[in-house]
Amino acid sequence: MENSISILELYGENLTQKEYITDPAIAREEEIKACILILLTHEKSALLVGKPGIGKTAIVEGLAYRIKNNMVPIALQGWEIIKLHISSLLGYIDSESKISLLLKELNAKEKTILFIDETHVLVNKNTNENSGIDFANLLKAGLDRGSIKMIGATTTEEYETYILKDRAFLRRFQKVDVLETDKPNTVKILLGTLPKIEKQTGITIEYTDYIKEKLMTFIVEMTDEYKRVYEVASRYPDICLTIVSNAFSYAMYENEHTVKIKHFYAAISNAKNIYEDVKKKEIERFKTEFKDMIIEEGGI
Repeated sequence: MENSISILELYGENLTQKEYITDPAIAREEEIKACILILLTHEKSALLVGKPGIGKTAIVEGLAYRIKNNMVPIALQGWEIIKLHISSLLGYIDSESKISLLLKELNAKEKTILFIDETHVLVNKNTNENSGIDFANLLKAGLDRGSIKMIGATTTEEYETYILKDRAFLRRFQKVDVLETDKPNTVKILLGTLPKIEKQTGITIEYTDYIKEKLMTFIVEMTDEYKRVYEVASRYPDICLTIVSNAFSYAMYENEHTVKIKHFYAAISNAKNIYEDVKKKEIERFKTEFKDMIIEEGGI
């Protein structure tokens, strides 16, 4: 697209060009395989549907990671996944010309998969009424021909409220149900994410693998479904990742180079999404389980 503005560059993020410290989609092989099989089907695109905080975006990043490292079928090697920031395109002045440019660019660009989070925004007329256009309808022709490949993501509630009502848009997609990870896999996700958090913060966790696993298991157990404040948005693994990230934040606040047991204690003590009476019990359990480490490190 010579002498033209690239809408994909302006409003998109190339996930296949990101630096990945570790696999961003641990324990999500089945969902990634489902996405690959759908993308290999000429006239279909994938739609990830699940509750908030369970890692839908991580699945798409996991696919991008695999494409980048040639861990996909030959037919998908060399493709790019571009995350489009849809709110920047819809509801603003001149959005129609931006969409027109985007569609032309997509039609001219080969081996590109568009990732749109909160896909329900495309078909929610209340959200789009200020833009004066129907992005979903404009996409339909390209999706039908297979010239536009897309991965969408939305919550179960928004899928049922908005997307199910637009049958014409829905039939271009195959649904991939994304379930909340179980406890063992959530522990694996936390352990696999630690190197990424270390890189992002510059803080290290200098415990043995056994202690790391023990800490992550504690955090997973304390955020069990029945201990969470009713109807909170956060679920596995997001609710746990927040606590782990907060522990590193406490270490940064104290200008420490390593995250210590006191920082995990502070993050657990200030967790927002579990019941207060449960949290009090979990704090006492933490003191018991990690008593030797607390003493060794000079208290909490």
